[in-house]
Amino acid sequence: MVSGPLAGQNLGDLGADVIKIETLLGDTARWTGPPERAGINGFFSQFNRNKRAMAVNMKDPQGIALVRKLALDADVIICNYRPGVADRLGFGYDSLCADNRKLVFISITGFGPDGPYADRPAYDLVTQGMSGTMPAQGNEGPPQMIRSVIADKCTAITAASAALAALLERERNGGQGQHVHVPMLNAYAQLTLPDVMTNEAFQPTPEGEIRIPNLFHTWNCSDGHLVGMPIEDKHYSNLCKALGRDDLAEDERFKALSNRMANCEEMIELIDAEFNKWTWREALESLHEHDVPFAPVYDLDMFMNDPQVQHNGTLFDVEEPEAGTMRYVRHPSVYERTPATMRRHPPRYGQHTGEILSETGLSEDDIRQLREAGIVA
Repeated sequence: MVSGPLAGQNLGDLGADVIKIETLLGDTARWTGPPERAGINGFFSQFNRNKRAMAVNMKDPQGIALVRKLALDADVIICNYRPGVADRLGFGYDSLCADNRKLVFISITGFGPDGPYADRPAYDLVTQGMSGTMPAQGNEGPPQMIRSVIADKCTAITAASAALAALLERERNGGQGQHVHVPMLNAYAQLTLPDVMTNEAFQPTPEGEIRIPNLFHTWNCSDGHLVGMPIEDKHYSNLCKALGRDDLAEDERFKALSNRMANCEEMIELIDAEFNKWTWREALESLHEHDVPFAPVYDLDMFMNDPQVQHNGTLFDVEEPEAGTMRYVRHPSVYERTPATMRRHPPRYGQHTGEILSETGLSEDDIRQLREAGIVA
């Protein structure tokens, strides 16, 4: 629902001609519910722009033949099935690369192509639970997950990056593609574990408890919240000045970074008491005047109306002929010569089936017969 589609959208933003191949049931994301307009729902829209859509019966030999025909000219296939499914259906990497040696085949799976969990189903929550990060998210309380499909999304970014790397390698080394496996468990671990792994950096691990201070603190103002942490000594000193507590800047428990780390709880308690005296806007203005890197805790509406967000065009609105104004999150990278583009709104179910099949050389009669036989929709 997310990993494969978002990986394809990222490549589509960069100019790729992306064909979304769905079963006759359609992508599950299409049926997640409201809001919906003109055959497009809100969830699906955020992961499927810049694509054409084709619906195929992939349990029928004729449907498989159509997929294989498209694969003959493809540079990249992104496959979001459990290991072995594509092979059983007839369009696995080994089968396709025999006819298309340049093919880069990206297999997104929950746990990898083999191993004790290879055949298990996996969703975002499963990956978050196994990653070892939920206790850290819960801090002193029960384990907490990130309330977003973060594992799916980082897997998508990893898969798109892997596709581009494999394409570059292909162009530099004789035109041979390759099979790239992107397990969700690996992708999420790479994103979330490097800082959590601090205590595991040296093996065997040092004896005795090593306690990492909680640097992810939300500061409580009188009418809202701020986030930030004085890591650099100059930032701590300026923080104290911004809050009118120059005396704390000279406190030996906090003056140097190593001491702040050792006495983090005491520092947080003292600084929190000062923030309680300020509104968040007043505190933030003073902090910025003293060049301290803090930020407000926004809700989504506040984020969308932030001046920097608007300046960056982080979110953008585009008119869709039937659905009206649609809002998207912009591709994050800013390219000097080849900017990411918005060329297509998310496709309706089977919207481009006829167009895509005609490009393979099929006639209108051929396509009509395929529709009537239930091979495509």
